[in-house]
Amino acid sequence: MKHAAALVAGLMLACSASAQVYPEKQVVMIVPFPAGGAVDPVSRVLAARMSELWKQPVVVINRAGAGGNIGAESVARATPDDHTLLFSSTSLAIGPSLYAKLGFDVLKDFIPVSQVITAPNLLVVHPSLPARSVKQLMALAKAQPGQLISASAGVGSSNHLALLLFTSLSGAQIHHVPYKGAAPAVADTVGGHTHMTFAPIPASLALVQAGRLRAVAVTSTKRATIMPDLPSISETLPGYELTSWNGMLVPAGTPQPVVARIHATLLECLRTPAVKDALLKASVEPLGNSPQEFAQALRTEIARWHKVIREAGIKPE
Repeated sequence: MKHAAALVAGLMLACSASAQVYPEKQVVMIVPFPAGGAVDPVSRVLAARMSELWKQPVVVINRAGAGGNIGAESVARATPDDHTLLFSSTSLAIGPSLYAKLGFDVLKDFIPVSQVITAPNLLVVHPSLPARSVKQLMALAKAQPGQLISASAGVGSSNHLALLLFTSLSGAQIHHVPYKGAAPAVADTVGGHTHMTFAPIPASLALVQAGRLRAVAVTSTKRATIMPDLPSISETLPGYELTSWNGMLVPAGTPQPVVARIHATLLECLRTPAVKDALLKASVEPLGNSPQEFAQALRTEIARWHKVIREAGIKPE
């Protein structure tokens, strides 16, 4: 019995010591999306600050493909001591309902560390559309069933799901046109080829300020700090909520003290004035919740989007 207790104590001491020296080498942060996308600037700001705090390089590698699944799978297969992190987004909670065969299990193959930032989408329309509120847009869509066209970054993207949630709660019929990314979806809305889109704030704010798009509402339940006068959709459609997030995860089996050290470092990053300024310029809001809160959020969102996708009749690929 004494030997067993000594063994447990020794293992705990070893784990604690490991966390104190982590990282012992270069850390790789996998971003499962293309360079230059909405996730990229946030990941690079964090990586730069983490490098300073850890005195070890934190290198961002973009490993895009299959809606973020290729990069996520590479981290799921990494060993817990491989110094590999996953910096992903809302797509991680959407993927299990969109793909019949994933090379990983979101809830089993990762340990959530923290949701780092949140950002609502903007419901924006072409300035020629005679709708300046959610109520007016709903009335217009119901008067012309299926005639309004909403662009998205692709089937199952957060802006596609934002539309599905909108039509489900409002009863409006709006035609969906998927694009290969948020940028071309926004560009075609600016060009008048589509009437509306639910765009990430970083991709649309400057266009709204220049008068090339009209912002109607935000998709979060609360108004966005950066646009406090713009109402949320939920003020007209109770129960509506879609908030995109970026979060950090590590491979399953990573020792808890190491997870705690990474979490503490992320919180320190979010307290750094230069990081806070960079996030503000990117129109996103820092969050920094606990591993337990992030894990619960993942479970809730996976179930929620499964229901939305199933009710919309979208078949897993």
